[in-house]
Amino acid sequence: MKHDSTDQLALAGLRVLEVGTGAALAYAGKLFADFGAEVIKLEDPAAEELRLVPPLLSSPGSAQQSALNAWLNANKRSVTLNNSSFEEHAWLSRLARTCDVILDARALSAGVDVLSRPVCGTGEAADESNAPIEVCLTWFGESGPYRNFVGTTAVCRALSGAVYTSGAVEGPPHLPHDIQTGIVAGLAAFSSVMSALIGASDGTRRYVLSIHELTFSVVEMEAGMVQDGRHPKARLGVNRFCTTHPGGIYQTKQGWIGIFAHTAPQWTALCSAIGHPEHANDARFVNGPTRIQHADEIDAFLIPALLTKTAQEWFEQLAREKFPAVLVPTMKELLEQRVHRERGAFVPVQFGSSRFEGVVVPLPLGDAGPLPGGAAPAMGADNAFYRTEQALRPRSRRARAPVAVAPLRQIRVIDLTMGWAGPLAARTLADFGAEVIKVEATQYPDWWRGTHYTEEFYRDRLYEKNSNFALMNRNKLGITLDLTRQEGRSVLLDLVKSADIVIENYSTEVLPKLGLDYAALSRVNDRLVMISMPAFGGGNEWSTTRAYGGTLEQASGLPHHTGFPQNPPSLTSYAYGDPVGGWNGGAAALVSLLVQARTGKGRHVNLSQVECMLSMVAPFLIEQSVCGHTTARNGNAHPVFAPHGIYQCAGDDDWVVVSVINDTQWRTLTDLIQAPQLAQDPSLSHALGRHARRQEIDSQISKWTTQRSAEEAMYVLQTAGISAGVVKPVWEILEDPHLNQRGFFKEIPRAYLGQYLTTTPWFRETAAPTEVIRAAPTLGEHSREVFSRVLGLTQAQQQALEAGGITGTAATKKAA
Repeated sequence: MKHDSTDQLALAGLRVLEVGTGAALAYAGKLFADFGAEVIKLEDPAAEELRLVPPLLSSPGSAQQSALNAWLNANKRSVTLNNSSFEEHAWLSRLARTCDVILDARALSAGVDVLSRPVCGTGEAADESNAPIEVCLTWFGESGPYRNFVGTTAVCRALSGAVYTSGAVEGPPHLPHDIQTGIVAGLAAFSSVMSALIGASDGTRRYVLSIHELTFSVVEMEAGMVQDGRHPKARLGVNRFCTTHPGGIYQTKQGWIGIFAHTAPQWTALCSAIGHPEHANDARFVNGPTRIQHADEIDAFLIPALLTKTAQEWFEQLAREKFPAVLVPTMKELLEQRVHRERGAFVPVQFGSSRFEGVVVPLPLGDAGPLPGGAAPAMGADNAFYRTEQALRPRSRRARAPVAVAPLRQIRVIDLTMGWAGPLAARTLADFGAEVIKVEATQYPDWWRGTHYTEEFYRDRLYEKNSNFALMNRNKLGITLDLTRQEGRSVLLDLVKSADIVIENYSTEVLPKLGLDYAALSRVNDRLVMISMPAFGGGNEWSTTRAYGGTLEQASGLPHHTGFPQNPPSLTSYAYGDPVGGWNGGAAALVSLLVQARTGKGRHVNLSQVECMLSMVAPFLIEQSVCGHTTARNGNAHPVFAPHGIYQCAGDDDWVVVSVINDTQWRTLTDLIQAPQLAQDPSLSHALGRHARRQEIDSQISKWTTQRSAEEAMYVLQTAGISAGVVKPVWEILEDPHLNQRGFFKEIPRAYLGQYLTTTPWFRETAAPTEVIRAAPTLGEHSREVFSRVLGLTQAQQQALEAGGITGTAATKKAA
């Protein structure tokens, strides 16, 4: 959408200072800039490795700049510290005091102790009675055994469980591009500020985030499976998904197709489509967990069948069967896909005379943003302006808000979501204190409660014993309403009258069929915000495409750039699209609520979860746009750092990530592993030379790591100041000493489930973890409370709803 004026943009008039380095900081700043904020990026010419990520752009009179970095910094202003003098730091303190928001990532390069020295300065300058909103990014938080670890995104992923299960059984596991962790952490920083802005009447807030803990969010599903004894506790192989099969990527006559068969009807439809209906009722293949045990047998007849047609033909045929299947595009194919073009998913980015396409910020708020592309500044382009008295006038702000006062406590959310992505979006608001009312039906409970509707499911209330559901629905109230009946819809509409926002992730055809689309809901509440989260967004030719989290990853094209070249395009081992969609859904909800508070108007946000995944492929899509091609998959190599990879240790399946991020660490490493021939070779004194001889260097590192356990290797390397981390599986993460010392995990009671381990919210205002206020609701647990308190229904009216089957507290079988 074109913007003739920036006045209507969601964050127009907000001044943000971005201090530090890294993709997390840069993406957080990008979200602010693309929604109209004045984002001032403080740059250190020698410190930003993102400027070195290929491909590089040239501009007359300016240093070379990475195209990826240009995309991240479009619409920002650039200033530099000219030196480390007292005068320069005094200027920076003055500049910081003019800002509404400070995004502080200094700890990522300087260590967490730097946070004791505020960017605003000390003494009167740092007066808490007139403080900006601050979000501080750290690798591992301000406490715990890993507090002083040298961090990188690869190390955080390894130590959070987000690496171990991806890749071939024999290893090594797969590492993704750094930007992927940066996107998640950037969304978290942005969402933290949005919540503080919504609750600004209380005062300003300071949040400290741990990228390590944020990274865990992408594998949180597996934490629930481990607790319930449903996790195989093994790396199953490339494109093997632990809860079902087939759930991967297959070659066709032309192109690649991504498929996921979860339910019995989907498996039956696939068997019929490939000409093998006899396998639909095979006892070995009765459900997903049994099919994964016979994955090789299934692939033996599935692989040749899929080679008989093109990916496009399979996509069209399986779509007619409502089967979750998508094209797995290359970056060239992705840029040509009409659905994304029509939604404006690709936007122009300019740096000097260079122009290419990047990915839009996937939070479509219409006239409120985001901007459709923009220009990246040359380094220091805005130095002169931000040293004028006009630019350095301090702004009036509020004092710090009391920590115990939740910023969203006056917000009411109607949660019409199921699974992972939608509930995560709603949980974000719940964690910041919103009243979130989750609506289920006794006939159609959230499918994350379970999908095998056996006698046991109902008799033993298995739908109350799924830890995944409990993890994703903490801090919510739960009610039941049968929305297929007029009485249930009437109660929902009455709830919507007093709500601020509705979040839903049904298939696009569901709510219109029920007469509960945005047009209907906004008639009873014209200031209502509604976030819809279908796979490909609403109103296009792919809107009815069925999808799971893995399907979203397939459709983004990311698997073409994951893993090793000898393997097919490779998935991560978890439903990556779900947490990424959830993070974006939460951010979209928060920025929409901020606009609602300012304008008094509602809006319908038509989110596309696949579009949310496109930021994850930004480095490769940008490379395609700039160069006309992309670099082939190269395993665990890093575009800038070298050496960088996953190395075998003494155990059979014992691995450590080692990431050398500068030449000083390289010299230390060569001493540590006793490789003087590497240390004395001048061609290896810089990363470019080390990249060219990766195999030789990796061999020397492996000789050292295989003589010790991964745990020992990590601590020896970290003690020497080299970034390293054990590649831990999720089942070990639940017992991780750092996370447990920090209180990241908390054991709480819940009916039917007993004591279970939940994560705590990912933001902190104090050293202590943010409290979990209530466990996830049992089915219909709060119906009576909500009907009485919110709607004023009498006891007789509630009893009539219960007697009529409109509401209840026990799951009931679906009508035949």
